[in-house]
Amino acid sequence: MVHPVTSMVTPSPVKTFGFLVLPNFTTIGLASAVETLRMANLAARRPLYRTVLIAASLEPVTASNGMRVLPDHGLGDAPPLDALFVVGANPIDRSRATRPLTDWLRQLARQQVPLGGICTGSYLLAKADLLKGYRCTIHWEDLQVLQEHFPGIVISSQLFELDRDRYTCSGGVAAMDMMLQLVAREADGQAIAAKAAELLLCDRVRGERERQRVPLRTLLGSGQPKLSQVVAIMEANLEEPLGLEELASLNDVTVRQLERLFHKHLQRTPSQYYLELRLSRARELLLRSDVQVREVALACGFSSPAHFSKSYSRFFGLSPLGERRQASLH
Repeated sequence: MVHPVTSMVTPSPVKTFGFLVLPNFTTIGLASAVETLRMANLAARRPLYRTVLIAASLEPVTASNGMRVLPDHGLGDAPPLDALFVVGANPIDRSRATRPLTDWLRQLARQQVPLGGICTGSYLLAKADLLKGYRCTIHWEDLQVLQEHFPGIVISSQLFELDRDRYTCSGGVAAMDMMLQLVAREADGQAIAAKAAELLLCDRVRGERERQRVPLRTLLGSGQPKLSQVVAIMEANLEEPLGLEELASLNDVTVRQLERLFHKHLQRTPSQYYLELRLSRARELLLRSDVQVREVALACGFSSPAHFSKSYSRFFGLSPLGERRQASLH
């Protein structure tokens, strides 16, 4: 049973979050965001958030799965907002970035309304020139499109990015993770977010540092078979990591050539990438099994628990035991 969150803090005003739905929007992204805010209201036993659907007109908007939703407002009669999230089309429809739409988004930005993107919503924000100087993300299928069309913005492969007043996520259930993190920022927010996650049957709240599982073929394309082969060998040898010389030899390249490939296509050294693979595997074991930390360290190629803990803390921002304790609270 989920117990209500109680507090002596004076209740905050209800925040109005708007969701701009574009034709062919992703239903799962919209529902994950809206339902999370509804669960936050239930967990707090008082209204914290009000959600409104906004569209270019008051006509029904059809989602990518054929479902139709009726917007509450058009651009011209939208209420004052505490945040606006663009729920993007799947696939990206560049024709939807109309002048009235981008002008309206820029107007909200001038009014200092936080702006967000769900799934491909980041594309419209970028088209409106509202992501320069911000970190943002988008679904892995559209990372290259965003990079090619907007080379001046910082794009990550994280599940979501909360950078000052820009909130973007990769779509799907990552919208739930993003909303839970926004809820957690408020007064009593950590407890409310934890209870909301329980109501959503979410076993843990994923943080900003977690990455999308981007298929390597998507990052590299078909033109880098050597690099793909090296990474496959790394993934198959996490418990007993291979040295750079051995990796290079197995793939008929020099260590220098290997380093250049990783730097050019993955923006990391081979050692850094290998370490991230091992740490990501360790995190899965910590959160999804009861394996002791010492055994996790050995299974992921660390010679001692102390070395493992130091590396893990540096990368994820908390120790292996701290990670496991935090997960148990949600």
